[in-house]
Amino acid sequence: MSNNSKHRVPIHYNVNGFTQLTNYLKTNSFSKLFVLTDENTEHFCLPILEKNLKTSFYLLKITSGEVFKTLETCQFLWQELAKLGADRQSILINLGGGVITDMGGFVAATYKRGIRFINIPTTLLGMVDASIGGKTGVDFEHLKNQIGLLVDPEMLCIYPDFLKTLSKRELLSGLAEVIKYGLIEHLEIWHYIKNQTPENFEINAAIVQKSIAIKERITSMDPGEKGIRKTLNFGHTLGHAIETHFLSKQKKEHLLHGEAVAIGMILATHLSYQTQGLPIEIVKEITCHILKFYTNTIPAKISNKEYHPIIEFLQHDKKNDRGNVNFVLLKAIGKPLLDCRVTNDEIFNAFDYYNSFPN
Repeated sequence: MSNNSKHRVPIHYNVNGFTQLTNYLKTNSFSKLFVLTDENTEHFCLPILEKNLKTSFYLLKITSGEVFKTLETCQFLWQELAKLGADRQSILINLGGGVITDMGGFVAATYKRGIRFINIPTTLLGMVDASIGGKTGVDFEHLKNQIGLLVDPEMLCIYPDFLKTLSKRELLSGLAEVIKYGLIEHLEIWHYIKNQTPENFEINAAIVQKSIAIKERITSMDPGEKGIRKTLNFGHTLGHAIETHFLSKQKKEHLLHGEAVAIGMILATHLSYQTQGLPIEIVKEITCHILKFYTNTIPAKISNKEYHPIIEFLQHDKKNDRGNVNFVLLKAIGKPLLDCRVTNDEIFNAFDYYNSFPN
């Protein structure tokens, strides 16, 4: 199955993705093919790609984890590409999760002023969010995605069987982005989430495709993030600040991206109650269904001593406008509001609500 040709980037599903990829590589005379992996995707996913690709390539490998999504890692990859003789007619396949597709896209877009690249996301987060929309980049001084470019891949290959290689924690991290789509737009996805239990949780291919379709449609309508694309930031403003806060503390266990976004969505929902009239019963419903998936992986409480440090990270949010922090909030489930302003006291209240909720 492929997407409609009117869309910005071709998206191919299942084994057909490998067929389309093979045809694309044969049709275009690339001088060299490179594949970027980490140690996990090299072990679990690369053999499947090799079996289906049936062509030679140069392997680039980095260490997995958000802490390695840095300019230093990019420098290593640029050096490797140069050492292996990559030129402007080379192409890079990014085989991995959000770190791989974000950073691999940035490395490709900047090497020799740009070589082409293809994304094959292997995580749920990568499939439904990170690999779509043309955002590439790296973290800088612990701040999320501060250096980057908007550049589209040549195509996306979605192979849902890769999800079978993930730990439950990694799957649930990606689920946060699916929950976001349910809350900002797609009530069917939200009902699906409400009917899932952590014990019997499964993500089916239909939900993956619905989520991808939402992200692809919104980013195609608004590639420069001037309007509707901002809705995709629901939960991410405070979520990124929380993720950065935990990344910057060596003694704290780092949160996965989706775990921080899960907290951010709870906070944004309570801010919606405080400032936009979202009924408290809906706030509690959303909180309950988010927390049921993350009780064992996110902190039950966030100390009030951490409120100020987290809020300080908001000043570095890429969506800020003339020093103002803009939030995406909810008028109702499926009805997001853009460019909302909130006070620090209202953020403190949201944290207090989070800490008081039975977990």
